[in-house]
Amino acid sequence: MTLNRRHFLLGSASASACLAFSPFNRPARAQSSEYKALVYLFFNGGLDNWDTIIPFDGPAYDRYSQIRQSLLSIDPSYRARSGLLPLNMSGFEGRQFALPAEMSGLHGLFESGRAAIIGNVGPLIESVTRGSFKDGSVRLPARLFSHNDQVATWSSFAPEGGAQFGWGGLFADALRSVNEAPEFSAITTGQSKLFLTGRSVSPYEISANGAVPRNLFTTNREETEGIAALPFYDRLENQPARVRTLTNQRFRDERVRNHSIVNDVAAATRAASTANARYNRATKGATGVTTRFPEGGLGTKLQAVADAIAARSSLGMSRQVFLVSMPGFDTHSDQVNALPRMQGEVSGAITSFQSAMESLGISEQVTLCTASDFGRSLAVNGDGTDHGWGGHSFVVGGAVRGGTVYGELPPADFGHERDAGGGRLIPSTSVESYAASLGRWLGLNDDALRTALPGWGGSTIGVLG
Repeated sequence: MTLNRRHFLLGSASASACLAFSPFNRPARAQSSEYKALVYLFFNGGLDNWDTIIPFDGPAYDRYSQIRQSLLSIDPSYRARSGLLPLNMSGFEGRQFALPAEMSGLHGLFESGRAAIIGNVGPLIESVTRGSFKDGSVRLPARLFSHNDQVATWSSFAPEGGAQFGWGGLFADALRSVNEAPEFSAITTGQSKLFLTGRSVSPYEISANGAVPRNLFTTNREETEGIAALPFYDRLENQPARVRTLTNQRFRDERVRNHSIVNDVAAATRAASTANARYNRATKGATGVTTRFPEGGLGTKLQAVADAIAARSSLGMSRQVFLVSMPGFDTHSDQVNALPRMQGEVSGAITSFQSAMESLGISEQVTLCTASDFGRSLAVNGDGTDHGWGGHSFVVGGAVRGGTVYGELPPADFGHERDAGGGRLIPSTSVESYAASLGRWLGLNDDALRTALPGWGGSTIGVLG
């Protein structure tokens, strides 16, 4: 494919967050200069809802363990009732629930009112029951049970390739005007960027070591035909001397120097370099994060987010949306060994992050929420589980009305109204309602929410004060 200027402009939108090529009439502004941040933690692969929020009262646990006997029998201690952490909550007609022992930190946050559970949330177009699902009389989200498509649907309400913008990016679009440096409105720790892509905001990538240098070019020479006269094709971050060549626009060949694409490349590189320098200065100069995070994996990513939040004043930020993801939850096999390890990592990292926000004195101003491709089937396939639909999410922070479950926790059984077959849950709460609750807390009005969430019906969840 021949590179042309339009191709470059579209492709470089994510390369330099401070270049806004598409104007967007922002329908709302934050109502206060008080800082607020939303941290969206995505579990890639499909977190097993049945193995996270576990039935605990005697009859329900007995049925659960009967259905999952082949899984639980691999290790007699696995999900033994005596080792579970019961949730002290009312409602649900006397039914009881528990978290696995590995999630003791998250359990403590729930019990202290700093975490809540959103039950059975997932993509919906309209209300669905078991009967209407079976007879095909309702509209369903496209390509259910597919990883890539459901990740995209959670991000943008369309399957893979069907949307350009994510609701996190559109939230940031609506709020960016209150920020001194809008290029830091939407920040990612390096995963799929659709969720944070808005019409004017692009995701800004960070790591534990600070800003991540941008790669503006592909290594495919056919795609760089339009700038073939430039003396490089490598990744720019590995070629500092060549970055300076671009930034300064000192090209010996007049034909190259006057090329419109070259000028755009130079502008994008210069803007990215300026943003990176500012970000690194701000985070290195920030103080206040003294919490010790778990090393590696999710702990390192959430520490990078905490560092960015600690630098909020230096960066001139009032509203931010962050994206963090954790892979590995596609537990078709070896679930008994793999899932507890990951659940322990999740619990430890979230607990450290909440502690860091408390040490900064902004716990009520930062909310962490979770999501995943889908839940998983209650039925087992030997030593694992299969793709599902609805699942359970956590919301954590000082503003959370915690210690309770919002929405439904359907019974651990087959054949009920929320069973799509094999214990795959039909969601009772839509992604839009979940997202709208988070957006409203950030300061978005209804017009802004409808722009970001086109299928939103107006309902929200009262999880945030």
